Amino acid sequence: MLDGRIEPEDPRRPFRLVVTGGGTGGHTYPALTAVRALQARLAGAGRELEALWIGTAEGLEARVAAAEQIPFATVATGKVRRSANPLKLVSPANVRDMGRVPLGVAQARALVAEARPDVVLATGGYVAVPVGLAARICRRPLVVHEQTVRLGLANRALARAATCFAVSSESTLHYLSDAARAAAVVTGNPVRPEVLTGRPERAVAALGLRGFDLSRPTVYVTGGAQGSQQINGLIAELLPWLLTRANVLHQCGPVHEPALRQQAAALGRELSGRYLVTGYVGAELPDVLALAGVVVSRSGAGTIAELTALGKASVLVPLATAAGNEQEHNARHLEATGAAVALTGAPTAARLRQALTPLLDDPAKRAAMAERARAHGRPDAAERLVDVLLSAATVREPAYG
Repeated sequence: MLDGRIEPEDPRRPFRLVVTGGGTGGHTYPALTAVRALQARLAGAGRELEALWIGTAEGLEARVAAAEQIPFATVATGKVRRSANPLKLVSPANVRDMGRVPLGVAQARALVAEARPDVVLATGGYVAVPVGLAARICRRPLVVHEQTVRLGLANRALARAATCFAVSSESTLHYLSDAARAAAVVTGNPVRPEVLTGRPERAVAALGLRGFDLSRPTVYVTGGAQGSQQINGLIAELLPWLLTRANVLHQCGPVHEPALRQQAAALGRELSGRYLVTGYVGAELPDVLALAGVVVSRSGAGTIAELTALGKASVLVPLATAAGNEQEHNARHLEATGAAVALTGAPTAARLRQALTPLLDDPAKRAAMAERARAHGRPDAAERLVDVLLSAATVREPAYG
């Protein structure tokens, strides 16, 4: 239990952080990148980091924390199932889950009181709500980070409780209340530092791209770790045309790989030599991105952060079922400034071909789009967020348990 006294700052003791957020990679990986960056910053000053990650047992964050050897605790949480019909929001499942929130807050309050963090970082997902509210109850500084242009439900709920609201884009400020906007700072969305260190020649060597014609642009196609049947189908339909203009490195998802390999075998030696299909791209991703002149992908917040930090021309195919239609909003946001092409609605192979043709045929147009994308990028976002965390940690309020 905390006794209500303000703790004196001792630079010799470990810096204590509680981090919460998860469910998906969009919330989990920015949190992890921030933890790593904070740990490195503190180590440079001769100080250790004591971190506690609070999440759900079934979320991605549980596996990530275990792999990183970050202490992990769980709390009860509830999920709001969205609906355009307000009456459907009051569904039995929503009512049942919302009833779990008070329990989650009580559990989180006990964890925060015991951890006595210098600051709490919340990156979204339903688990962030009880932990963020517990930080407020325990009067611990709370930094909320929003990855997407529009606010997620969890972060919207925490806006009033935040000591500081970190956003990835200036456009997000418009969605904040006046009070939250006054405490907001634009940091960008943290990008894994290794993504920024790729080299094209390493991708060629590691993946054995001996048939690639490096005088042509390389198109990197990805639908995420599991692949996208929609994107795979569009590329498969365009493949003979596409390979007359470019090399194609296609990350299709393990389930879809056999069928696409079979199709590639029928292309003939010259065209198939410029096409590599693979179920998954792992450690080679930074080098693959460095090699790519054009990227065809979904438009999740993490993907957008990487493409803009690297300055990549892209054709974005938003996932229609993304929560709050956030992927379409992200894609349209970039398209509005010429930083990407957004294939919204019902994409067809003809529309994809129309989008790719000027980028593949005109290096100047490809370079111009890449430069506009780079203008949106914040490769130093993790360091900016660390600055915010350290600054918020100096906001010391009497705490109670």
